[in-house]
Amino acid sequence: MIMTPGVRRFALTTHVTSSVGWLGAACVFLAHAAIGLNSEDPQIVRGVYLVMEPAARFALLPLATAALATGLVQSLGTTWGLFRHYWVVFKLLITMCATVILLIYMNTFRQMAAVAADPLVDLEMVRNPSPALHAGLALAALITATALAIYKPAGLTPYGRRMQAESEKRTVAGNWMYAAAVVAIVLMLLILAFHLTGHRPRSH
Repeated sequence: MIMTPGVRRFALTTHVTSSVGWLGAACVFLAHAAIGLNSEDPQIVRGVYLVMEPAARFALLPLATAALATGLVQSLGTTWGLFRHYWVVFKLLITMCATVILLIYMNTFRQMAAVAADPLVDLEMVRNPSPALHAGLALAALITATALAIYKPAGLTPYGRRMQAESEKRTVAGNWMYAAAVVAIVLMLLILAFHLTGHRPRSH
């Protein structure tokens, strides 16, 4: 079902907003992870790892879910389709994988927070390079997905080529039917004009 222009603009606005928000949140997470690895202030280091779990729960996860959901709506509600173009498929896979990994990683955030909250744990044990690595990879993946959405590289999937061929066949068949209908109407009008003007076919 193709969305109306108004609904399509609303869905696109929501998708762009959530996607850009997710990208920005990933940048902030990467910055926090870098601070946690390099700061010499124990309170700052522990605070960074304590705040990661609630920040991911209330910012990263909602934005990722919104970006995925609105992306599906955009694909299904427009002529791009969900599986017709390679760039749409790749963008969907990137978004889905990033969201699933984030969901799995939420448990790691909780574990790091528990370690950071324990004052008996040495500061070097609190530092963890994993958030920086995952935030960097997520950022690269989201930038790739954004580039795909902007440039829309050409390339139809086998399913897309099949759908295009069927659409072209329907278009050709429809054009022939339209031409036949026009010819039939013209002939009927000519016959009607002959009758109205008093012309009759002569018999021999």
